[in-house]
Amino acid sequence: MALTQDIFATYRGPSTVMRRFLSQGRNEVRALLFLLLSGLLIFVAASPFQAREAQLDPEGPLAVRLYWSAFLWIFIMPLLMYAFAAAVWVLSRVARAGVSGFDIRLTLFWSLLASTPVLLLLGLVAGLIGPGIQLQVVGILWLCVFGWFWISGLLTAQGRTI
Repeated sequence: MALTQDIFATYRGPSTVMRRFLSQGRNEVRALLFLLLSGLLIFVAASPFQAREAQLDPEGPLAVRLYWSAFLWIFIMPLLMYAFAAAVWVLSRVARAGVSGFDIRLTLFWSLLASTPVLLLLGLVAGLIGPGIQLQVVGILWLCVFGWFWISGLLTAQGRTI
């Protein structure tokens, strides 16, 4: 199935998509691809806000803002996500949850990638409307969608159904 179809299918039933990914076996390249694509799409989502800020603050040129934004989202964020996944794995060992490190990474990275359509909306709201209640509502919506996907994926990886 195409990646975009998997993303749309995740909004209908995240457990079904995650069950299919987990049944395909351990594939670290796929998990890394999900993470790198997420970083690229988050960079694209942040671009309207960076353009807005460059327009409002002429001392920070847009090219510099986009460079550092790309560096953050494409290079630094994957490292932080791997560290976060490792911390979650340690906590899962303490809690004696039946989830492997790969399961945690795959569910986390897929949840981030599958929630990027809402992040793209968040970027548009941040760039066109700016700070305000609308931005907060869309941010909370993204957090809820991401949490729903990740928790559903973790429960699926444990063998539970929701």
